Amino acid sequence: MAKEEGRGHSIEDLVRVMERLRDPQRGCPWDLKQDFNTIVPSTLEECYELAHAIEDGDFHHVAEELGDVLFQVIFYCQLGRELGLFEFETIVDTLVEKLVRRHPHVFDGGQIEGIVDGSTSVEEVNVTWEEIKQEERKARSLSGALADVPVALPALPRAQKLQKRAARVGFDWPATAPVLLKLEEEISELRQAMAQNDETGMAAEMGDILFTCVNLARHLKLDAETSLRQSSSKFEKRFSRMERLAEASGRELAALDDADLDELWEQAKAALPSQR
Repeated sequence: MAKEEGRGHSIEDLVRVMERLRDPQRGCPWDLKQDFNTIVPSTLEECYELAHAIEDGDFHHVAEELGDVLFQVIFYCQLGRELGLFEFETIVDTLVEKLVRRHPHVFDGGQIEGIVDGSTSVEEVNVTWEEIKQEERKARSLSGALADVPVALPALPRAQKLQKRAARVGFDWPATAPVLLKLEEEISELRQAMAQNDETGMAAEMGDILFTCVNLARHLKLDAETSLRQSSSKFEKRFSRMERLAEASGRELAALDDADLDELWEQAKAALPSQR
């Protein structure tokens, strides 16, 4: 399908490119080898690259990374079509129906152009959203409060989602202060396990500490995954600064003692005080 002068490529063009890549006779050997399971790592990688571009405010690359994520969707659609499972149109239809169903405060009568009079608060939207999702879970025989929280989620967001679900049915700390006390309790229990050289206990207590930290972030209205990604990025930039400082003085980090490393770290922190 040739690109018309003055016209950008369309979603139809993208679907056709995917068809060509998967053509059994003239397609790409790599693309032909892939299946649903093998492209999952690529999907996750593309999503994280998108998140990184957003965090850096690099919106030129945000557009590019969005394209890469969209390509993952089109890839799954092609696989679904080949196996007779679903097509792109099926996905769009299901998505539109779900969005309209879950936003009755916007789409009056379940119609895309249906206008609802009056306003709705964010709190009301959240309540309605969860009620609708709970009904959807019941329809799929998933009645538990923690049902359908994906096991494949990264550990931090999965812990946060589990805690949010539990909180919706009243199982939650009443305020932030008790969560801090719980964190101190878990740290004390880790110390005990360390003193006893109890490897199993140390692993369990470390997990409890991390789980409680996620809970604390939630009570502070912070996203644990985002907070950790920002701290990791901040550490990475400061550490790279340390390496450059050491190199400028003709030294290597591995050859420095603790005092020299601490000095370089403080210099890096001073140079990058608010970097994330």
